[in-house]
Amino acid sequence: MFNGSGVAIVTPFKDGKIDFDSFNKLVDFHLQNKTQALIVLGTTGEATTQNDEERDAVIKATVERVKGRIPVIVGTGSNDTEKSIKHTKQAEALGADGVLVVTPYYNKATQKGLIAHFTAIANATKLPVILYNVPGRTNVNIAPETVAALAKIENIIGIKEASGNISYVLEIKRLVPDTFKIYSGNDDQVIPVYSCGGHGVISVSANIIPKEMQLMCEAFETGNVKEALQLQLKYKLFIDLLFSEVNPIPVKAALSLMGLITNELRLPLTSMEEANLIKLQAEMKQQQII
Repeated sequence: MFNGSGVAIVTPFKDGKIDFDSFNKLVDFHLQNKTQALIVLGTTGEATTQNDEERDAVIKATVERVKGRIPVIVGTGSNDTEKSIKHTKQAEALGADGVLVVTPYYNKATQKGLIAHFTAIANATKLPVILYNVPGRTNVNIAPETVAALAKIENIIGIKEASGNISYVLEIKRLVPDTFKIYSGNDDQVIPVYSCGGHGVISVSANIIPKEMQLMCEAFETGNVKEALQLQLKYKLFIDLLFSEVNPIPVKAALSLMGLITNELRLPLTSMEEANLIKLQAEMKQQQII
């Protein structure tokens, strides 16, 4: 699919509707700043509060704007296998290049259930499938052995790993083929995951600093490990502040401070607390983002 920095892009809203003017400008911003893939309708894109018509419109807008220049990857996961299959087929029909499928939340499937779930989705599409492990949100962890079993399916090509457990990343790397992609799902662990044989990041921070996230990845990939680490450390506090409240509350606030979107979220998400916003704004000024 891609190496380097892929952005988990926000969905801008205005007056309760998707703001496609702002969304198109964001897509252009990433195309201009070396982002390697666009991941739409994920957690950061507030996919769970969008209906099927809105999902269609977001996918179409992205595919039409990108025009094949970088991969468009669509979040199609849910806690209902049939619904995930429906969304995956929808993404394929609308021209997506791949799908990102989160572990089923709330249901708390067993490892056997996870294998059946992801296998059914992969078998329903020709698109590349990226697994998404984020136990902090779903309360379900894909065991390394389960990842290895799923990696044998031809079009399951990688994992977005957001457990924060580096030992887990190493164990996956030990069990899967070298061609299986491992993407960091935590922006503060891009370089640690690379050092464990990873291939990049699916990033929230790249909404704000796309060029810098890609430069970090490129530095590591070209052997400039010290430079890569320096960039990771430089933006450590900024990244921490982007996760000082639940994603995508802070990143939408940051984009609003940059004048790129209206700071509007859909319930149950609400705007950032003033104390946290002041800290985020100060760090963005310190980093000369605004």
